[in-house]
Amino acid sequence: MFTAVAKFKLWSQAVNHTQWPGSGLRGDPIFDAFYSSNVQFIDNSTYQQETVQAAGAALLDKIGRPTILLGHSQGGFMPTLIADARPELTKSIILLEPGGPPFKGAIYNPNVTRPWGLVDIPITYDPAVTDPAVDLVQQVHVKRDELSIECILQAENPKPRQLVNLEDKPILIVTGEASYHAPYDHCTAEFFRQAGCEKTKHIELGKVGVHGNGHMLFMEKNIDEIFAVVEGWIQSN
Repeated sequence: MFTAVAKFKLWSQAVNHTQWPGSGLRGDPIFDAFYSSNVQFIDNSTYQQETVQAAGAALLDKIGRPTILLGHSQGGFMPTLIADARPELTKSIILLEPGGPPFKGAIYNPNVTRPWGLVDIPITYDPAVTDPAVDLVQQVHVKRDELSIECILQAENPKPRQLVNLEDKPILIVTGEASYHAPYDHCTAEFFRQAGCEKTKHIELGKVGVHGNGHMLFMEKNIDEIFAVVEGWIQSN
């Protein structure tokens, strides 16, 4: 799914995947070590997000000072939710290919819906949202190019509801050139901006000279290049 995507070409950008060490297939020692490190998880997005938000908020209370929150993929929902629960203890948010895109899944999970936009559980909007199916009016936006999907964002009329607990936070979204997130992470970035998070920056690694990365970008051969990009953003924010 993530380690040999160029061999299967399930999305257009997959052909650019060059940075996974080894073949990425069973029998390769690097892949086997990676695969053996995986564990089961509870396949219930609502439960995951509710419990990690509560645990994360409790951790920030214990730390007691503003913290940089970072998440990846399935864990990418969590910094947004923790920051919403503890905005005064959140300095900034870094999302490495976070779960998305807004409102509806894509590529691997096209039938998944996210009623609250970016997440599956309540998050703070202004004006307040009581019933997201009614209050978050959706609008489909045309694809930015032939390599991307349509974005589902809030409609411009009525005025998009704002993520008031996050609007002053620097937010970084990082996307690998060859990942299945490449067709849609820009939709997630645009959702944040439309909801008032004007300090959102989306770095598409291929466009800043860091090439060949898939979804597990932080485990790939050019991780030092990616680290330099992220560290540079942290230092400037």
